[in-house]
Amino acid sequence: MATTQRIRSVAVALGCVVAVTAGCATSADPAPISPVTVTVTSTPPTSVRPAPVSPSNPASYDALAAGFRKVASSTGLTVGIAIAPVGGDAVPALTLGDTTPRVAWSTIKVPLAVAAERQNGPSPAAAAAIINSDNGSAEELWASLGGGQAAADAVTGVLRDGGDAGTVVPATQRRPGYTIFGQTIWALPDAATFTAHLPCLEGAQSVLALMGEVAGNQQWGVEVMRAPRATAVKGGWGPGMTEGYLVRQIGLFTFRDGRRTAVAMSAVGGTMTSGIAALNAVSTWLNTNMTRLPRGRCNA
Repeated sequence: MATTQRIRSVAVALGCVVAVTAGCATSADPAPISPVTVTVTSTPPTSVRPAPVSPSNPASYDALAAGFRKVASSTGLTVGIAIAPVGGDAVPALTLGDTTPRVAWSTIKVPLAVAAERQNGPSPAAAAAIINSDNGSAEELWASLGGGQAAADAVTGVLRDGGDAGTVVPATQRRPGYTIFGQTIWALPDAATFTAHLPCLEGAQSVLALMGEVAGNQQWGVEVMRAPRATAVKGGWGPGMTEGYLVRQIGLFTFRDGRRTAVAMSAVGGTMTSGIAALNAVSTWLNTNMTRLPRGRCNA
């Protein structure tokens, strides 16, 4: 992360707590916290590397699934992940753990920002909405698309361009006190598919760059990965109706050969702190198994 951007963002990050949220705590909930530090280790190079997981390699899939179950169980929360190689025809190669469709919270700000940029060009509001997860700025983007059904259609259209064939962004408020777009139901496999298409989408490059500069309130999950290197992330979080906090993230990481992998993951059932810790644990597992992860490039 750019040092100047981090310093600039610390004060703004506290502004994430507002009366109307799309993925941040309300005034009655804990404010965004500093990132939880975990020790991440990478798999040492060997002369024979395991083959990446694929439908034609069930042994590799079984090994990854067993490892994930162990990590997920250790968190004490309900955890899920979907993983896809980057590319124009990308679909999740691996979905593990919880697959219950859940609200997007602030992860939906990514397609929202892409839709707004396509229509209106880059803006300071997009930078604040992605880097700091600022909700007022995200509301500005929504309004710039016409609000209501017009905005919902524009953001849903970006999801379709990103390979997500099923998610529909609502046009009216679903939960009092929270933004319309933040309550979009976004299943992890659909979110991973979209994230895998994101580097290949027209009008998405500046949004991707912003995702590489997120503030401290989002520097967790795949952000703790160093080999391969995390290059773009967006977090989302908020209180559930009955089962504690939902913490989720979409992200991209890049291998030395330039190929990339997309992930969407979530943890629910605890506090924001325990949710972040759970996603850090999942990312440590990802880092250990990096040679088995599917990866790809945008089609030429």
